[in-house]
Formats: sequence, C-alpha cells, structure tokens
Amino acid sequence: MNAMSDVAAEAPQARPTSLKFEIGARTLATIQRHLVRIPLTLDQARADRLPVLPPLPREAHGYVVTSLPEHLVPALVNASGDMLPFIRQRYTRYFADFGMGFDAWWNGLSSNARQGIKRKARKIAAESGGELDVRAFRGPHELEAFHDVARRISLRTYQERLLGSGLPDSPEFIATMLAQGAADQVRAWLLYVAGEPAAYLYCPVIEGGVVIYAHVGHDPAFNDLSPGAVLQLEAMRELFEEGKFARFDFTEGEGQHKRQFATGGVACVDLFLLRPSLANRVTMAALGGFNRGVAGVKALVKRVGLETLAKKVRRGS
Repeated sequence: MNAMSDVAAEAPQARPTSLKFEIGARTLATIQRHLVRIPLTLDQARADRLPVLPPLPREAHGYVVTSLPEHLVPALVNASGDMLPFIRQRYTRYFADFGMGFDAWWNGLSSNARQGIKRKARKIAAESGGELDVRAFRGPHELEAFHDVARRISLRTYQERLLGSGLPDSPEFIATMLAQGAADQVRAWLLYVAGEPAAYLYCPVIEGGVVIYAHVGHDPAFNDLSPGAVLQLEAMRELFEEGKFARFDFTEGEGQHKRQFATGGVACVDLFLLRPSLANRVTMAALGGFNRGVAGVKALVKRVGLETLAKKVRRGS
C-alpha cells in the first residue's frame, strides 16, 4: 500500500448530500451535509492506493469517498486526522476484461446465464421478424439521433420516475456527449422490438480504454422480454470485436445484471468522513443506531421465516 499523495492545492466544491434513514427503498428522514465528493475510478480502485484528501472548504462538513477498497478504510480514517467515518454502502465494483476475447468471456458465464440470454434473444428476434434490431451510435450526428429516442424511453423508466436518474437532457450533458462523440469517446446502442424502441445503453470511454456503464434503461412495456440483458450482450459483442478497449466498468452498486456479465470485481464501500463536531457525532450515532436496528429486524424476520418454513416441512414429511 502506497502513502497518500501530496494534498491538492485547491479544495473542490462541497455539495449538499443527503444522509438517509432508510428501510429498503423507503426513506423515512434525511439529514443534509455539505460534502466534498471524491469518486474513485475503476483503475484507481484496482490500484489499491489511498486517494488524495484535498483541503476542505470552510463550509464543508467532510468528504464522501466512493468505490474505496474496503480494507483501506482504517488507513484513510487515520490519514484524514481521525475524522468520523460512516460506511454508506458496501458493494462489489464489477468489471469485464476485454483482453480475454469474446469467446472466453461468453464461455465464462454460467450455463444458466448463457441459456437464459439466448432464449430471450430468440424471443425478441421472433417479435422483430426473425432478427435482432440493434443499432449502434458513436459520432455527434448519430448521438443526436440516439439521444432523441433514448430520452423518450428514459421518461418511462423507473430510474426516471422514482430515482430521477434517467438519461439526462440538460444542455451541459448534450454538449459533453457531442464533444465526446467527436473525439470517438462514446458508444451507444438502441434495441428495437417489432420496430419500437425498447432499450438503450449509453457508454462514454475514458482514459485507459475503460468503457463506462453510464446510462441504461428500457421501456417497461417490454419487461417480459428482458431487452436490457439482450442489448448488453450485443453491446459487449461489438466492444470485444472493436479490440481497442481494456475493460468494461459496471460502476458503483450491486446488481444481478452486473454480476452476470462481469469477469472480476473489487470489494468497495462508499465512505463518509465528517468533521468531529458534536452535531456530526450525534448524527453518526443516530444513523448508525437506526441502521443496526433495521438490520436486527431483518435478521429476526429472516430467522422467523426460516423457522416457520422448517416447521411446515417437518409437518409435511
């Protein structure tokens, strides 16, 4: 493990961040803190080195470090001057290695996954006249056409309606998309079913040949066809065939879809580091106590459920 780099000369901007009291997907309460976000890239997470903690602006309450390898938490807390740590979430940062080639990657998937995707692809192809209708986009003019269609799909997705995290349509995003497209730093795809746009995938390409799983969604009218999985397979096939990329980065957070297509991963956490003020100590204690209580209730429900199931099995035997 290497030592931390020199502290940056200028502190980045602190942004409002919600510390949530959650049960499942339901948020019961939030506490706002102004935090400096330090997002680690896949390559930084894989490099296994402590990130730089820049100086905090006066108004900032602390940092939020994302995709930090979990075993580095104690060292980063120590390097921060013993700020108050709180693990927001744990997950594996999944990725796929393009260096192995498509056939090796495909054969590395479980037999159930391969059979399931083939079955879904055949079903979608049958709905579309016998062949899959997957369209790729990369240059600025192509990406303009892609965005128009994909944005209309996004408006119908749960990501957009419930999480507010669909495909962006801000002028800033569009300008960045077109600039990246002109530099050949974007790959995007649409899947059509029977002539209707069903799913989209938008992937910028960053330094080091890493393709980012940035924005994805599908029209819920096609839920029974699983268009997202089929589109992901065809996108991976094209990326392997290009032969110019290093890895596909499935980014932060868990998901069966990510586990299914990945060849490796890094055990990560999103970590809050807050100034050791009285208010922050109270906040961390309340949030930690709440989360432990929720975890205890979940464990109790699971145990009672398993015991009930066991009794039913014994009665039936």
